[in-house]
Amino acid sequence: QVQLVESGGGLVQAGGSLRLSCAASGRTFSSYRMGWFRQAPGKEREFVAAIRWSGGSTYYADSVKGRFTISRDNAKNTVYLQMNSLKPEDTAVYYCAAQYSGSYYLLAAYDYWGQGTQVTVSS
Repeated sequence: QVQLVESGGGLVQAGGSLRLSCAASGRTFSSYRMGWFRQAPGKEREFVAAIRWSGGSTYYADSVKGRFTISRDNAKNTVYLQMNSLKPEDTAVYYCAAQYSGSYYLLAAYDYWGQGTQVTVSS
C-alpha cells in the first residue's frame, strides 16, 4: 500500500513558479507510475502529468506542456511537479496519485490518492 502527502502549494502571481512535492510511504513506491491531477472549482478533476517508475517516460496534458515538469526521486520516495509560467487558469487543488498499471491519464486507473494542495495564481 502507498500513502501520499502533497506539499508546496500556495499563492503566486501570474508568470511565477511553484514546485509541488508528493512524499510517498510504502515499500513498493518505485513500482508505481505517479501522476498529478488537478481540480478547479466547479470542474472535474483532470490529468496534468505522469511519470513511469523508472522516470524515463513522462506525459503531460497539452495545457501544461512546456511549462510544467514532472520528476521523481525513488531514493527519497518523492515525486515533484515544477510549475513555471503559471497562469490564473492553473488555479486548482493539485493531487498526487499512484497507479500500478493502466492508462496514465485516467483517474479511475489510479489506486492511491493524496489529500491535495491548493495552488492559486493571481492575475
